[in-house]
Amino acid sequence: MKTLKLILPLFLAFSISCFSSVSKSEKDVLISLYNSTNGENWNNKWDLTQPVESWYGVTVINNHVVELDLSFNNLSGELPENLGELTNLQVLNIHMNAVEGVIPSSIGEIANLKELNLSFNQLNGEIPISICDVKSLESIILFMNRLEGAIPTEIGNLENLKELTLFNNAINGEIPVSIGNLKNLKILHLSSNNLEGNIPSEIKNLTQLETLSIYDNKMVGEIPSEIGELSQLSELSLASNSFEGTVPSEIANLNNLVTLMLNNNQFDANIDERIANIPTLVDFKFISSPRIKATMSIQNAIVLE
Repeated sequence: MKTLKLILPLFLAFSISCFSSVSKSEKDVLISLYNSTNGENWNNKWDLTQPVESWYGVTVINNHVVELDLSFNNLSGELPENLGELTNLQVLNIHMNAVEGVIPSSIGEIANLKELNLSFNQLNGEIPISICDVKSLESIILFMNRLEGAIPTEIGNLENLKELTLFNNAINGEIPVSIGNLKNLKILHLSSNNLEGNIPSEIKNLTQLETLSIYDNKMVGEIPSEIGELSQLSELSLASNSFEGTVPSEIANLNNLVTLMLNNNQFDANIDERIANIPTLVDFKFISSPRIKATMSIQNAIVLE
């Protein structure tokens, strides 16, 4: 019996060490995050005396933290700079909190990161160029923050990217030409920013694109006819800019288009009737200038003379 009493504590200690072996360095980063974002006020707090595997929103595989989902959890304060030391992280989701400050540049060190969602917070400053070093990224979702500065020209390095969603910030400058390198991109949502310049013709390379939304910016020039080559496009929202010239007839080639928003621009010619009659089109808005008269047969079209 004495032998059993001696062996049992040793067995338990050995079991705990086997099943709770997240490295000290990764655990320290998580504790830094907890402290810098007022963990005591989180909706779902961490018991720091318990194994990391038991902490809310933390997924551990093969002794490494691979996912961190703290969305809707009342985080405030700032993200710690050492966040990039979670080098095995694949998903970082802090959507819908009150985090402020800048996006840590160290995120560029998370080589395995696939999903980055920091949307609906109070982040400011620029999108760090270092993010463009994370070649594994498939989604960057940063909408509803206070981000400013230009979209990094290096964004074209992220050839695995499927979604880039940055709407409702204060991002300025032009859409970088390198956007044309993102041949796996399905969602490009840049609306409600301060973007200027033209839509780059390189947009034609995004043959997987399903959503192109850049309404409510300061963009100018003509809509490139190359948009008509985006055969998978279901939403094209270009409203509330300063686009001018003729709406390209090539848009009529978009046989999967459901939503087309062209209103509040400076177009100076009649819109092609074929565009209004795209068979899949459900929502079509086009407000003409006083010198244009357009006739639309689609029920949901908005046309003002």
